[in-house]
Amino acid sequence: MVKSKPIGLAWRSSTLFIVSTVGIGLFTDLFFYGLIVPLLPFMLKERINIPPDQIQGYTSGLLAAYAGASVLFSPLAGVIADRVSTRQAPFLIGLVALLGATLMLFLGKSIAVLIVARILQGISAAVVWTIGLALVLDSKTIGSIFGFISIGELAAPVLGGVLYKKTGFPGVFGVAFGILAIDFIMRIFLIEKKVAARWEEAQEEQSEEDAHQNEEDGNTEDANEEEPLLRKKEEENYRVPEGQSKAVRSYPILFCLKDPRLLTALLMALTQASLLSTFDATIPTEAEQLFNFDSLKSGLLFIALVLPYLILGPVAGWLVDRYGPKPAAVLGFGYLVPTLILLRLVRPGGTPQIVIYCVLLSLNGFGLAAIGSPSIVEASTVVGRYHKANPDFFGEQGPYAQLYGLNSMVFSAGLTLGPVVSGALKESVGYGNMNAIVAALCLVTATLSFIFVGGKPKILKKR
Repeated sequence: MVKSKPIGLAWRSSTLFIVSTVGIGLFTDLFFYGLIVPLLPFMLKERINIPPDQIQGYTSGLLAAYAGASVLFSPLAGVIADRVSTRQAPFLIGLVALLGATLMLFLGKSIAVLIVARILQGISAAVVWTIGLALVLDSKTIGSIFGFISIGELAAPVLGGVLYKKTGFPGVFGVAFGILAIDFIMRIFLIEKKVAARWEEAQEEQSEEDAHQNEEDGNTEDANEEEPLLRKKEEENYRVPEGQSKAVRSYPILFCLKDPRLLTALLMALTQASLLSTFDATIPTEAEQLFNFDSLKSGLLFIALVLPYLILGPVAGWLVDRYGPKPAAVLGFGYLVPTLILLRLVRPGGTPQIVIYCVLLSLNGFGLAAIGSPSIVEASTVVGRYHKANPDFFGEQGPYAQLYGLNSMVFSAGLTLGPVVSGALKESVGYGNMNAIVAALCLVTATLSFIFVGGKPKILKKR
């Protein structure tokens, strides 16, 4: 006898609910990163009584613990996601790891506990990003999701600064546990499309089965419908020759790394993450030096950076989904070059200088919104080409979860390198010159995006 369908199967497996659940999961991860990192020095000082001259070293160590765990576990999460029958279980396990990390950060009173908490937080990030993006692969909304989720990383310091000033650690972690509860409930209710299709297969006619199969294979429908339209010469460019090494056969995404389009997409992810974390690390310290701001006022400065992102981010993501990643990547990174350089104009002073700083941060916020999604959309497109040209080599599900594991690893590296490198540069060459160096990185990224993202432009093909 066929088991009855789960209650609410239709809406629990709908594209809208799946995309919303994954979006909240990724938002939670970035929100927690932005919420916890600025509080680490206060935890070390107030709870563990670390001497002031050692706080920076311990803070860097805790940042490294998070990044190391995420970098090491991301590829493994990708392999697991491509091989398990359902991705909901590992998606939930990632949240359990984040819950454990949050409890340890809230209650921990030793360096060892904080290190374990940061490692768990890094593992959770690897799982959530890898499994989550694999779940929404067929939705065609990855750009829109990335246009939304990075708001969490930028908004968290604002909320964290306000709550810490007014309520201390209990208020900060109270909000964190509330967001975790919402995230957990949504992940519990989620039903993957391929799982839903199995229920429909058992209870409906073959025609209904075919309809769900088409829905499940949303990302690979190009291979079924557009493959005859692909020019033979173009498809040959993505062929994987026979006789690949055991490492490539076991982890096929490695073969795709020879493609400059994919490498440029990963550079965009690294640059984007570095920019986000650089603003997190330098705005509070610069505001303290220039305007003698405390944690509350420094946190409020992030509103100037977040509002443009809040307005333009989702629109930019939708445009990337519709028109491709090249325009947003080239214009976004190119636009950030002058806006970053202009940050050197701010001087110590009163209200006029504070207004100038807020205006310049807002200008940078528009640039950050534009670069929020081109990287992952371009990477998915490139890997999709390889999958279509080599379905047997990459398997039925393709190497997408491996790609998202790799992307998570690179993004985590950027979140770690940003504060470390920008902090060192700020101390050695000053805030203005630090931003000029970051602007140069954006210029390089914009140039490579123009050349490689979406394929070479016509002006270069003629040469």
